[in-house]
Amino acid sequence: MTAAPAKTVTSTVEKTVTTVKTAPGGPAVSRIVIGVTDKVSDIDPANAYDFYTWEVLTNIMGGLMRYAPGTTELEPGLAISYTVSPDGMEYTFRLRPNLYFADGTPMTAQDVVRSIKRVMEINGDPAWLVTDFVKDVVAVDDHTVKFILKKPVAFFPALVATPPYFPVHPAYKPKEIDSDQTAGGVGPYRIVKWVRDVELVLEANPYWWQGAPKTKQIVIKFFKDATALRMALEAGEIDIAWRTLRPTDIDDLKGKSGIKVIEVPGAYIRYIILNTKIPPFDNPLVRKALAAAVDRKAICERIFLGTTTPLYSMIPIGMWSHKDSFLEKYGEHNLDLAKKLLKEAGYSETNKLKIELWYTPTHYGDTEVDVATLIKEAWEETGMVEVTLKSAEWTTYLEYTRKGMLGATLYGWYPDYVDPDDYTSPWVNTSWTGYAYSNPELKKLLDEASVKPILEERAKLYERAQDIWA
Repeated sequence: MTAAPAKTVTSTVEKTVTTVKTAPGGPAVSRIVIGVTDKVSDIDPANAYDFYTWEVLTNIMGGLMRYAPGTTELEPGLAISYTVSPDGMEYTFRLRPNLYFADGTPMTAQDVVRSIKRVMEINGDPAWLVTDFVKDVVAVDDHTVKFILKKPVAFFPALVATPPYFPVHPAYKPKEIDSDQTAGGVGPYRIVKWVRDVELVLEANPYWWQGAPKTKQIVIKFFKDATALRMALEAGEIDIAWRTLRPTDIDDLKGKSGIKVIEVPGAYIRYIILNTKIPPFDNPLVRKALAAAVDRKAICERIFLGTTTPLYSMIPIGMWSHKDSFLEKYGEHNLDLAKKLLKEAGYSETNKLKIELWYTPTHYGDTEVDVATLIKEAWEETGMVEVTLKSAEWTTYLEYTRKGMLGATLYGWYPDYVDPDDYTSPWVNTSWTGYAYSNPELKKLLDEASVKPILEERAKLYERAQDIWA
């Protein structure tokens, strides 16, 4: 069984691109200056729910589990080990001995419990990562934490590696968001200076359980746009430019003496949402036609200059269970199929499908208008579609989407935890996505996949789910 997609995947993450000023080889430098055009929202894991803020939090705090550097493999973090009850309903973590916050205050299991219950009570944007899964959390003793779950969760170790599970210093306000609190948690660095949207200075934490890092100071400078970021890099004001230079800048800098461009695979995806409660997107034939007409390769090559890869599923390439379901069903930029489906839906060159495509002009970078324009061109190439582009700044855009006011929108997704569940299940819960897609068969498959303990069995279920989604 298949269902017309309410989401069409356009392209994967811009392979994560970092541009650095090169320097002679030798011992680790004592200071690194990083430039970004991104922002830090809340230095509080109870409310922070954006990519770059999480990057900062994972350097000034830590979880019971973590990802081994440079990999997507989980390994023990603040916990040295864990056990799972036979029914999968309880996870018990044993903490490392002699853990300390960045000011030398001892950290115990009670701090883990206090911090997680604080997240649950404040109930900010990332709280669902706890509240959807955890019924209760208790300190068995000073070095042991037990989680009682609402249902078995096969990927729970990945959840406790996310910031909402990070223990925070007692200085954080117990029942309200503490956006500019710099006390941090238990991480490799601690904050010594914080000027919002200007500069963040991190210092190696002498109390970290692995010992202070070799690089003693990390300075993060915030720039208003990609032009200012590039100028700072070329002037030697920063050592690293990351998030985000324009694709054209990245391509140009590859040939510059003294500058090195580093590209690695990423897990960030882009997609189109079609709201099934707003005509004409309530018609499966229309949704299928638009899915068939999208030209992913043109987006990747013409706009992102090879820093992205076409994606034909919500689950990214390289992740176990990935399947090119959209490619298998629709092909690439398949105008013949799109025209056929549009005709079946009652449209023609004289009776065109008229739709609005919404995008947000800055949140995903200043190439977003170009992405929207190429999608418009691909759809209009059928001769049966007329597209009007509309835009709104991020806060308004998100509000309108969640209220179900927009028909077709462009979005991106950074993973909360590295598991196929995070690329699928959030959209089965239609209460916040605003696109009103509901499929009982798909929901049943995803619910089953989330509790299966054997990876191979989970993979088969996610493969079936991707086919249904297409």
